[in-house]
Amino acid sequence: MATDTASQATESTLENRGIEPVPVGERTGRPGQLFWVWFAANISILGLPLGATLVAMGMTVWQAVIAAVVGSVGSFAIVGAISIAGRRGGAPGLTLSRATFGARGNIGPTLVSLLSRLGWETVNTTTAAFALLSLATILFGTSPAAKEHPVLTIVAIAVFELLTVLVAGLGHAFLVAVQRWATWVFGALNILVGGFLVATVDWSAVGAASPAPVGVVVAGIGVIAAGTGIGWANASADMSRYQAPTVRGGSLVLSAAAGAGIPLVLLISLGSLLAAGDPTLANAGDPVAAIRAMLPSWMAVPYLIAAFGGLLLSNHLSVYSAGLTTLTLGVRVRRVYAVVVDVTVTFAGAIYFLLIADGFYGPFIAFISALAIPITAWVGVFAVDMLRRRHYDPDALLDTRRTSAYWYRGGVAWRAFGAWALAIVVGYLFATLGPAADPWFTGPLADTWFGANGLAWVITFVVGAGSYAALGGARQEDAQ
Repeated sequence: MATDTASQATESTLENRGIEPVPVGERTGRPGQLFWVWFAANISILGLPLGATLVAMGMTVWQAVIAAVVGSVGSFAIVGAISIAGRRGGAPGLTLSRATFGARGNIGPTLVSLLSRLGWETVNTTTAAFALLSLATILFGTSPAAKEHPVLTIVAIAVFELLTVLVAGLGHAFLVAVQRWATWVFGALNILVGGFLVATVDWSAVGAASPAPVGVVVAGIGVIAAGTGIGWANASADMSRYQAPTVRGGSLVLSAAAGAGIPLVLLISLGSLLAAGDPTLANAGDPVAAIRAMLPSWMAVPYLIAAFGGLLLSNHLSVYSAGLTTLTLGVRVRRVYAVVVDVTVTFAGAIYFLLIADGFYGPFIAFISALAIPITAWVGVFAVDMLRRRHYDPDALLDTRRTSAYWYRGGVAWRAFGAWALAIVVGYLFATLGPAADPWFTGPLADTWFGANGLAWVITFVVGAGSYAALGGARQEDAQ
């Protein structure tokens, strides 16, 4: 990757490049490097509540494992496929998206992507603060309740954000190096903690569970896909833009599917095992504390360190991508300053949800899941465009004026934008958004088989890709 280039000769070199395409001579990355990037980004503790959610849906542990494999590996295979565009064009995903949607038409998908990244970063930051507050409880005897210690809570948030900026701000080469080596450290801690957690499993409850209908498993696959790979799809090219032009597309797909799939399947499966014996885990307001309570006191410290580290590794990649997305929106700052702006927003969000709001995980995860619809619509349109487009004009990608080759009509590629908008509308017709007990939106087709089984995002993908292909796709846009 960029670690072999002249401009990034050392791992500690600050990356000065923003969204401008990487010159071909500096694209020397290999798929193995992306394997570690995706592995590190997915050893987060948030995989455990996902597994608990599957059991809460009525699945047995084995059904939950199947849902974890298909949902996580399959969705990250899509991430790997989209990353092929990054290897071709050498630019971030949402910057390449200008070629698909037009200089102005791309603003919509870019805003959705940024909202998604900020949302997940707020989840990471809030959960990491829970971990540090729990650690303080063990070391200093303080209460783990955030509202009882506002100063300590703000310090915990600040520590997490500072460590995020130190890595994400320095850039691609440094981030890749940190993700690889930190994976070994925090991965080992996760294995150690996981071994002790397995010892707490109520195996009689696991064996006594009755299988859920096939439709529930299908819905579980949708939940896992929407909560894992789909959210990363429009950020995949941000990392693959340094890949060598000779790298095969299949290798990029494999590196993402295996790199993310291995830790996700293990963590989601473990979460389902734990929830089979303790169903309250799926509804825990503070999953960090809920899982800590299952461990002997002397094991809590390495558990909390592993939880904090896994969240940090995920946040590094998300913040790096969000910084590039901010630049794509037209904010005229250096990439490192875009990163600072990004963590400032998530800092404020974490303070709100920890110190002001009464609840966090249920409604906020529902909000982020709602963004899976427009993101999947983008994936469908972009994938069809990518299949037909072999070249991205580096100058046109950076030119948002009428002179750009990607200006199309009024700055919008109307076939692509129309297909994206149509897919969003149709997708929401099948969607149920908000907490299951009290949803704040229910589409008129939500009670159909696709809607009831959580497959609104699949409908969205099919409509987005199909309608754009039917309209002529990239060939017609280029002819304008």
